[in-house]
Amino acid sequence: MENIQNTIKQDFAFTLKSTCLDENYHPSNQTRLTTNFANLARGDNRQQNLRRALNMVNNRFNALAHVDNPKADRYLVELEIMTVTMSIDDKNGINDLPMIEVLKTNIFDRKTGRHIEGIAGNNFSSYVRDYDFSVLLIDYNKNKSSFCVPENFGDLHGKLYKCFVNSPTYKEYFKKSPIICLSVSSNKTYTRTEYQHPVLGFEYLQDQYSLTDEYFSKMGLKVRFFMPQNSVAPMAFYHSGDLLADYTDLGLISSISTMETFQKIYRPEIYNANSVAGKIYQPSLKHEDYSLTRVVYDREERSRLAVEQGKYAEEHFIKPYERLLEQWSANFTL
Repeated sequence: MENIQNTIKQDFAFTLKSTCLDENYHPSNQTRLTTNFANLARGDNRQQNLRRALNMVNNRFNALAHVDNPKADRYLVELEIMTVTMSIDDKNGINDLPMIEVLKTNIFDRKTGRHIEGIAGNNFSSYVRDYDFSVLLIDYNKNKSSFCVPENFGDLHGKLYKCFVNSPTYKEYFKKSPIICLSVSSNKTYTRTEYQHPVLGFEYLQDQYSLTDEYFSKMGLKVRFFMPQNSVAPMAFYHSGDLLADYTDLGLISSISTMETFQKIYRPEIYNANSVAGKIYQPSLKHEDYSLTRVVYDREERSRLAVEQGKYAEEHFIKPYERLLEQWSANFTL
């Protein structure tokens, strides 16, 4: 376990904790239980779930990193859970609040005995995001005839994220900006282009931006969609900078293998489908021609906990520090 702390503004400080994600992992009391890896790490099958998921990650990595890897066993992906806690000095004492959690990939090359740095940002989760989508957005649309989004939706979350990734703490621990890889939207249509990246695969374009795209844009992130070799559906890669030039091939492969594994487990209708996405593709969670992995995942619990954790953020963060957060957000600059 590693602790790194650095004061960001007079009122805020971020603490970063690193926990190894292996078959012996147990979620901490600061982990969002809706997070994919936390969902797998509970119940009677927890160790078997984790072992199988990690094997899927390694098998997929070696299949993509096939150069000078004839037995498809050269590389081992090691995953770290990076937990970000924000401390607020409200003049009555300092309160530590869980904020963000991501996975960082590390790659071990068995042939050379060398460790290779991967990419941070995989499996992005956030308590404030839970509040925005599972509490604020739902409450705002009660008794409305059509869906709409509150003014300034996502502004605070975006500034908190920017504050962290531009902090000395982040820059000391990570060399490159995060890539956040998510599922494509089930209510958007995607069209395959002729461009094929050697690692990311065929690029897809969507017909219009989603609410998630707009939300992540306030975090300073843009999105591109790619379907890697032997995948069945494209994934959304949220990034700042240049997705194609700023990262190594092995780094990108580590992100793909990690997130595709979780998507196969969590959204098998899309990512473990028995047919491959065509030139024009619309994902659907109602698709019936798919295979299940041997990993147990409780999607109903995930949905329920998202609301509970959004209310936790409201009770312990949004409401108590509303005035302070409004003032900080209004004055925030990089």
